[in-house]
Amino acid sequence: MNSKPLVRTLIILILLCSNIGCDQFSKSIIRQHFSDNQQVSYINNHLTFTRVENAGAFLSVGHTLPRPFKLILLAVIPLLVLGFGVLYILTRRNLALTTVLGICFMVGGGLGNIYDRIIYGSVTDFLHIDFVLFQTGVFNLADVSIMVGLFMVIVETYGGRWRSTDDVPGYPG
Repeated sequence: MNSKPLVRTLIILILLCSNIGCDQFSKSIIRQHFSDNQQVSYINNHLTFTRVENAGAFLSVGHTLPRPFKLILLAVIPLLVLGFGVLYILTRRNLALTTVLGICFMVGGGLGNIYDRIIYGSVTDFLHIDFVLFQTGVFNLADVSIMVGLFMVIVETYGGRWRSTDDVPGYPG
């Protein structure tokens, strides 16, 4: 019996569960210690913790939709897409490690936010960063995970082309 596929599957599941666990742990701390819209600032107001319950998607888009539509658009369809993502990384053996990690981050972050939507009716956001030249919206660790995972997949997908000069038109190689 070859245990390599089993170990790979176990590692993927551990990554997903760790990702969801970190997200839910951070949100739990915020829910326990912050009231709605309470703000605490750090680093000369560049990092602010603000508890916001987001009943929609990105920047509250869709928060006014009727509950059945919101459930379908913000929970059921994303669950199907994330399920496809898990199936993809579990069945495709030729994926680069960066791609597998990136998809695990995206799926874990997505599942963390969907869990909030289903259990609490909204997603708990709490981080806001002021970079002086621009500011972020209020977000959470699941959102960070999704963005880090997306960045990893993009770099892996297009980075190989950047690393090799053989495919660069006009490059004297």
